[in-house]
Amino acid sequence: MTGTLAAVAAGTVIVAVVSLVTWLWPDQCQEGLEAVDGECVGVTDRAFEVKDPETGKLLQEIEKQNDRVRDKYESPSDTPYVRVALKMPFTYDDTSAMTPDMIRRAVAGALAAQQEVNEKAAPHLQLLLAPDGKDLDKWLPVHERLSELAREKENPLVGVAGIPSSTSETREAIDDLSKRKIPTVGPTTTSADMNSQYFFKTSPNNREFAEALKQYLKRDEHGAEGRRPERGFLLYDRQATDVYSKNLRKVIDEEFGKTWGLEDSSAPYLGVTGNKKGIPRRFTGAVGKICRGPDYDTIFFAGRDQDLPAFVEKIADSPCGDGRKLRILKVGIGLDPTLTSEETRLNLLDANARLVNASSVDTSWWRGGEAPLGVTRFLREFRGFEDTYKLGRRSLDDGYSAMYYDSVQILADAVDYSFDDLNKGHTGSPKIPDKDLVYDTLLDPSIDEDRCDECLRGAGGRYGFGFERSGQNQQWSVCKPVPVLEFSWDTGPDPKSVDPLYRTYRGTDPDACPRE
Repeated sequence: MTGTLAAVAAGTVIVAVVSLVTWLWPDQCQEGLEAVDGECVGVTDRAFEVKDPETGKLLQEIEKQNDRVRDKYESPSDTPYVRVALKMPFTYDDTSAMTPDMIRRAVAGALAAQQEVNEKAAPHLQLLLAPDGKDLDKWLPVHERLSELAREKENPLVGVAGIPSSTSETREAIDDLSKRKIPTVGPTTTSADMNSQYFFKTSPNNREFAEALKQYLKRDEHGAEGRRPERGFLLYDRQATDVYSKNLRKVIDEEFGKTWGLEDSSAPYLGVTGNKKGIPRRFTGAVGKICRGPDYDTIFFAGRDQDLPAFVEKIADSPCGDGRKLRILKVGIGLDPTLTSEETRLNLLDANARLVNASSVDTSWWRGGEAPLGVTRFLREFRGFEDTYKLGRRSLDDGYSAMYYDSVQILADAVDYSFDDLNKGHTGSPKIPDKDLVYDTLLDPSIDEDRCDECLRGAGGRYGFGFERSGQNQQWSVCKPVPVLEFSWDTGPDPKSVDPLYRTYRGTDPDACPRE
């Protein structure tokens, strides 16, 4: 592979890459990049052409930030900087794991973190853009270039943020990055088996989401006590290549299967994410089975949010008609705006149903509700984006902006801690942390009862990654809040959070985690 970066004068400028979902011959990719199965992939600090104009504007702002960082480094102030790569799809089609809205909001969250870092004292941050294909499967040439950048001495690459989804391709990618010893932070990865030595996750995993739902079911008036087990029903995505949905189904079976009688009470459907042949989102059979069943009223949904509005619409069009109240239990980073639209509210009314979501964020945090301190820090940067860029209705509610902000911020915080320690008592040119020191720093914040001095105060709460119970957390966040949100016609236009608040690996005891 030819190099993507070209040194110009005293600084370094990274050539741009055109990343379109069209067939490309190799010579159509700009110098230093290559076409892989019709897509240009690589690493750049420049904005590049994308289908979505608002995403394009955000990339242009990242380019401006990168230029300012380099200019300050080349100026008499000689302000040091490091690099973090935002590795994710910037393109999409109807079967992609990330929708255009998700991509746009994710980039906005990462930009908010970069702006905040660069407003503070050095070291500053260049945010490199690392497109690896719409299906996240064209990562090998990207990783090769990232390895080269990580070996640089003056302005090294210290980590990767942005692996957004749990698929067989991303599982291979995180293993490869671990072999290269590059710390990587997944902002929205939740499959509990997405584990690798150098892979950190800011969101709860599916098993921790399930623990939060257990707490909800214990306190809910229709809880498991006294319930006939057969009243639970599992609806699951049968896509064989979707690691997320497969893991979620496994977790639900293990955590709820026996109590709720799910072994003989389930139905598959074909989700839209992936390339499996067939007609996606066909729910007629599942709805019929639910309505003919023995008073099923609790539906465990093991699929992606993109598919759920179609199911709610179907059950609204063909309601059971026997007066039963349905609740649909799901997990997710947040609540996608399609799930809280007026159309969905009306469909939930017709279906006599409510959504219950174990979430990585609480939508009340940006609507004046009690929120972690890090949310204020995040909103200070993000609020201006809502006027500048068209981020869509309820742009924060799906959690993508918040968790992408956290994924970049946690790497930047590790750089800050490492930089301070390296330069205590040091005179002369400052020493710059590398990826190995950043990795060690990410592991440092082991939570000691209610104390964690180096835990992230992020948009998703206060949490750290230090080994919990002899490493059983496998770089999943510890003490991460997991709000449970209800949404129905009765809640009004906004979801409502339900007490008690569960925190990853610590339960519902408010004294088991650091206080804000």
